[in-house]
Amino acid sequence: MAEINHIEYKKPFYKIKAPLKEHLKNYSRLGDIPIEYEDLLHFNDLVPALDKNDDPTLWYCPIYRNSEMIHIHESLLQVYQLLVADGNHIPYLQVAGIEFCSFGNSQPFRIKIKNDLNDNHDYFYVKRADASRVYGLELEEIFSPDKVSFIVNGNTLIEEHIVGIPCDEFILKNQNIKIENRLRFAKEFVKFNERCFVRLLGDMRAYNFVVEITPDFDNVQYRFRPIDFDQQSYEGRKSIYLPQYYKDNKALVELAMELLNDNIAGQYIREEHAAMKKRFSASRHRTKSLMRRMKKDKISSNENIQLLAEQLGHHHKNDRFKDLNNMGDILIAHLETTLGIEVMKEIK
Repeated sequence: MAEINHIEYKKPFYKIKAPLKEHLKNYSRLGDIPIEYEDLLHFNDLVPALDKNDDPTLWYCPIYRNSEMIHIHESLLQVYQLLVADGNHIPYLQVAGIEFCSFGNSQPFRIKIKNDLNDNHDYFYVKRADASRVYGLELEEIFSPDKVSFIVNGNTLIEEHIVGIPCDEFILKNQNIKIENRLRFAKEFVKFNERCFVRLLGDMRAYNFVVEITPDFDNVQYRFRPIDFDQQSYEGRKSIYLPQYYKDNKALVELAMELLNDNIAGQYIREEHAAMKKRFSASRHRTKSLMRRMKKDKISSNENIQLLAEQLGHHHKNDRFKDLNNMGDILIAHLETTLGIEVMKEIK
């Protein structure tokens, strides 16, 4: 297994332009919110957030002036209700915590919402809006078996919490342990690996996706879900879009190689292709709307675009990639060639 040694961590932010905003408005992703990302940056200090073992994490608790706290909490509650209940009032809620992470591109705020009536809690995130990430979220809506709610307002992105165990934590916790239903786990990794490649979602290191565990009547089922969409159609190397090439995912690759031969893995890949084609058919108009805008947008460097067009052309043994000079066009060609669908025919 080759190892990926470099990714452009500080990827530039790409502004969400008017055509993409129009798409978001048409599909109820654009909304007015009472607080913006920049408002939450006006803290006086940061205190390290500790885990259950009292060890420091990548997160910090911002300290705000008392005069600002009431407005911030009230606004965040309104945002949460807009995200999960279309703005309808939900009683007994309070903001139980605000955390800030300076690691990564989006530098998110994680908001903990608690229901005083039953002590239940939930999270959502406030991030800087970036066109790459928004395209990634929309493609997740179209091509994955899962849905994710988000709202864009100006330079602010509100994103729901995706439930699951971060895969790096899952791997560490289960070292030298034979997990239940290992075959299903390996199968789901193969499908996840292929799904990321087909829709060109990069940087799926183990800490950028989660393992969702669902008890079934006779066993345990698994699903892998991405939680970071910043590297949607940005990097130039093909291997960036294949989770199998990351050192962090070595344990997953080894398990798949132990349990699955090439024929079985190939069958699972074909199953995922068939599922993605069905999802495309069910979201044809949404895909048409999104890709019409993406093919005219600028979300990567010329160097990355040229390199990815070269490598995917070589991968598919197809000359149509040779003259492509936009990430939207590359993704369309890649989808059409891999899945056997006609995206371009739908786009005028």
